[in-house]
Amino acid sequence: MYKPKDSSASPRFCGVKTFMRLEHIQTTENVDFAVLGVPFDTGASNRTGQRLGPQHIRNFSSLLRPYNPDQDINIFDYCSGIDYGDVDVVPGNIHRTYSNMEEFLQPLLSSGITPVIMGGDHSISLGNLRAFAKEYGPVSLVHFDSHSDTWDHYFGEKYTHGTPFRRAVEEGLIDTEHSIQIGMRGPLYGKEDIQDARDLGFEVLTMRDVRQLGYEAVVRKIHERAGDKPVFVSFDIDFVDPAYAPGTGTPEAAGPTSHEALELVRHLDGLNVVGFDLVEVLPTYDSGEITAMLASSVMFEMITLVALKKARTHSAIEQTQL
Repeated sequence: MYKPKDSSASPRFCGVKTFMRLEHIQTTENVDFAVLGVPFDTGASNRTGQRLGPQHIRNFSSLLRPYNPDQDINIFDYCSGIDYGDVDVVPGNIHRTYSNMEEFLQPLLSSGITPVIMGGDHSISLGNLRAFAKEYGPVSLVHFDSHSDTWDHYFGEKYTHGTPFRRAVEEGLIDTEHSIQIGMRGPLYGKEDIQDARDLGFEVLTMRDVRQLGYEAVVRKIHERAGDKPVFVSFDIDFVDPAYAPGTGTPEAAGPTSHEALELVRHLDGLNVVGFDLVEVLPTYDSGEITAMLASSVMFEMITLVALKKARTHSAIEQTQL
């Protein structure tokens, strides 16, 4: 099994930086999850630099350890994981980048490996969803963000970080009847900005809805909505209040705390999650690496979900053998 270097034996500042000090190898043998980067920010509408997000997250992630006390599991007792490296993006050409992404993800998905993907701006989610839909058909989307990213165009352009989920619906990549968006807030161009997402079929919980419902009710709604469908989780770091994640391109005030965000990800356990992306980390605007710290922690929780799923499978097999 592939697992991180032991940081009690090898100092964290030694070696080439990979996520969580995992081995950097491109293989599909004996692998349960693969971390990979898509360092692309041509789809960004204002601040750019998200192309450096994967590098920034990897640098901080060396502080992660294998045991998750909140979920009471040692990930690598059940999972084998690697850092698969980065997609060769094409700066300035979103369509060729999408093609490269699909090609890069295909061997992982066809082998049943769970990709955990670092952006890049949110436009990369369309490329991810194209690859996942080829393997699973239309997937359920659980989307944490302060924006719905369902605009029809931005500056007259159809492919930006504000449009990926409208394009994905149009292409038949998302099962909107089993999809939900959580955390929308902030000033808008008009009332239609959120209503358009609902008209596309998404259930949308604004941040005001989240506060009024409470987090336990939100978790129930996520599980009821997704059911047992294959789920793709997309987490924009600007979902979190900028007090906890300033390093992003379009921050919005009045979001959840880092604790609340991590708890929401932890409570995705039990869903049939087949892949994840985390996007919009922008190192230039980070402060004291707190955005990188939160991003690596969210990814750690995503990987823990893979381990919990494997642990249940392992337990079921043991029960069958008794």
